[in-house]
Amino acid sequence: MSDTTDNRPEGNDHSHNTADAHGGVPTSPRHDAPNLGESTPAPAPRYDVPPVPTRSPAAAAAAWPAPAAGSAHPGYASAPTGATAPTGQAFGPGATNAHPTLAMPDTVSTDKPRKKSSAPRIAALLVAAALVGGGAGLGGTYAGLSLWGGSNASTVSGPTAITVNDPQDVNATAAVASKVVPSVVTISATGSQAGGTGSGVVLSADGYVLTNTHVVTLDGQTGNARISVTTSDGKVYAATVVGTDPTYDLAVIKLENASGLTPIEFGDSSKLNVGDNTVAVGAPLDLPNTVTTGIVSALNRSIQVASSAAPSDGSDQQQTEPGQESPFRFDFGQGQQSQSTNQTIKIAVIQTDAAINPGNSGGALVDDEGKLIGINVAIASAGGSSSGGQSGNIGVGFSIPSDIAKRISTEIIENGSATHGLLGASVQDAASQQGATTTGAYVAEAVSGGAAQAAGLQKGDVITEFNGIPVTNSIDLTAQVRALAAGSQAQVTYLRNGQQRTAEVTLGSMPTS
Repeated sequence: MSDTTDNRPEGNDHSHNTADAHGGVPTSPRHDAPNLGESTPAPAPRYDVPPVPTRSPAAAAAAWPAPAAGSAHPGYASAPTGATAPTGQAFGPGATNAHPTLAMPDTVSTDKPRKKSSAPRIAALLVAAALVGGGAGLGGTYAGLSLWGGSNASTVSGPTAITVNDPQDVNATAAVASKVVPSVVTISATGSQAGGTGSGVVLSADGYVLTNTHVVTLDGQTGNARISVTTSDGKVYAATVVGTDPTYDLAVIKLENASGLTPIEFGDSSKLNVGDNTVAVGAPLDLPNTVTTGIVSALNRSIQVASSAAPSDGSDQQQTEPGQESPFRFDFGQGQQSQSTNQTIKIAVIQTDAAINPGNSGGALVDDEGKLIGINVAIASAGGSSSGGQSGNIGVGFSIPSDIAKRISTEIIENGSATHGLLGASVQDAASQQGATTTGAYVAEAVSGGAAQAAGLQKGDVITEFNGIPVTNSIDLTAQVRALAAGSQAQVTYLRNGQQRTAEVTLGSMPTS
């Protein structure tokens, strides 16, 4: 037995869309894996600045009294001439954004504190977008907007498909969109009896694209769907499946004869905070280049989603009692036929209120610097649906964290498949046990020879943390274990007879079929 068995029935929502990674999907190893999230550094932009007016020393001293040691001139918080952005705040892969020389006015009023402006951040994002998309003309159009003090450009067209009707009032979301949209594609999958659309993010200039397993398999209906990919600038490519990972519902495809694409820039999902701004980009309802905004609503969330591609290891094949259907479903696009399954997968996700609808699957969730923090995967419905119909956005969407997506996609490109950890324990919700006093994952059995037994865990222990992440039920634990590669080491915090203990666990390998 493995670590996801729950003796209570669960997981049979006949309304759920499903995914299937089996049945002829190519899984041959690839050894030419790109360096994900990186691109060739571009030179720092230059700025034309008016000369400082000539003044006499006396006038200059009167207008600019000497500040106290270590302080800046009143009213200015800008860095000195030539300073570069601090580490981790350059926008765009490898970018170094030099601050322009500041022309100092003749007089400075200190009667009121200056309102902090967001223009520098927006300007830097626009520069990053220009550097990324400049080869297609984005730089000449967008970098010349009136944020820099003069341009009559009223729209931005071309590869980003982002319209700006008032260039004097461009906000941060428009800047993020201009950077990210070229890295997001629309995916159309067609089988013998059905078809549907989803989204994907570009991993490399030569056409590796990350998406969901349920997108390229039509929710499990086929293992050899015909796949067509449309980029933001309207180019259409045929694509083949490099490999799928049904355990975390991720897949990598390769566009044929592609070059010059714009790879997404990866962010660090482990550093997110609840409340951070988010932007979702994809093709909901077959509407390409759609941009929605929100915040990180919750972190370390775990969900259980029905999937016909769930690995047959005897752990995720429970049934759910009537009225206990899961509200979570894949957000796949138009045209597919719903399938029924009693199999489920359990995945760790970022929860966001950025509008996510069917068709956003596989698309990007990015932060306010345009860096990838998640792959959109599922939505929640307001209630059960017996007919399998799709519901729209209710402000509860889920994305696979970019740190997990990056590991899995790298393994797929290098090996054709990805590995997942196995704890080797049968677990249940601790709160459901008689006399329960805490939440967590109750160890019903530590499998002989498994990782849990080797670490000293035994029946009756209640796991409350896994690698520092709170565990409130069996789904939380399973999702966190599966997020790690086989052979990974992890720290487990658990309660035994009311006493807190810790153990170091070396995870086993989850069966792939």
